[in-house]
Amino acid sequence: MALKLQVAGVGKDYLIPVIDSVAFGVEAGEFVCVLGPNGCGKTTLLRIIGGLEPATRGEVLLDGKPVVAGDAHDRKVGVVFQEDRLLPWMTLAENVALVLKPLGLSPAERRAVARRQLALAGLAGFETYYPGRVSGGMRQRAAIARALAIEPDVLLMDEPFGALDAQNRRIMQNEVRRIWKETGRTILFVTHSIEEAVAIGTTLVMMSARPARIRELITNDGAIPRGELIERLNTMIMEEVERQQGGAPLG
Repeated sequence: MALKLQVAGVGKDYLIPVIDSVAFGVEAGEFVCVLGPNGCGKTTLLRIIGGLEPATRGEVLLDGKPVVAGDAHDRKVGVVFQEDRLLPWMTLAENVALVLKPLGLSPAERRAVARRQLALAGLAGFETYYPGRVSGGMRQRAAIARALAIEPDVLLMDEPFGALDAQNRRIMQNEVRRIWKETGRTILFVTHSIEEAVAIGTTLVMMSARPARIRELITNDGAIPRGELIERLNTMIMEEVERQQGGAPLG
């Protein structure tokens, strides 16, 4: 099967190297969770994949075509950030419809898509509410609806539930898993929570301490018992944190 997304030797330098060389492939319909110690470049990698910033080396291929930073031509990538980034003076439906304007849809078509995506995200009946009148979890649902409205080839999610309380976080984990099953979208999801990754991801990408490489790719198909997998990932994280603090090179 041809890969939907291919990350080929991607590296990123600022004043120091943040990402050394990262390579992995994603098949269509996968739900990939990216894990690693704080500061290892998870968000930077996601931004490079989304074309929001350039790589220093390597490349990202979407359906076999290079992703060029700043050039959204002929590709659709939806992004959900930790902050919902909804415009407070627009209703939830207007926020979702706004991203459709560059696609040339008529106002009626944009409203219809917004209603459909909000319903998919569990917000039917809240189309005319303003962001300030709904909960944080509902705002994140609207942000997901907005990202899905363009029918993205890949949906990128950067710690989208990090600001939610524990109860809402669990609810949203179930919701994003449901939406993934219903839409069949390819999802890359950055999280600091090992439990969250194990609960929702089909593939887990464990990054090393910076400058980051891929420490391990794990297929989360139930072959490894959940508790054992969580313990194994926790051990990896602690080893990488110690490596980062001690400055030991990755072997």
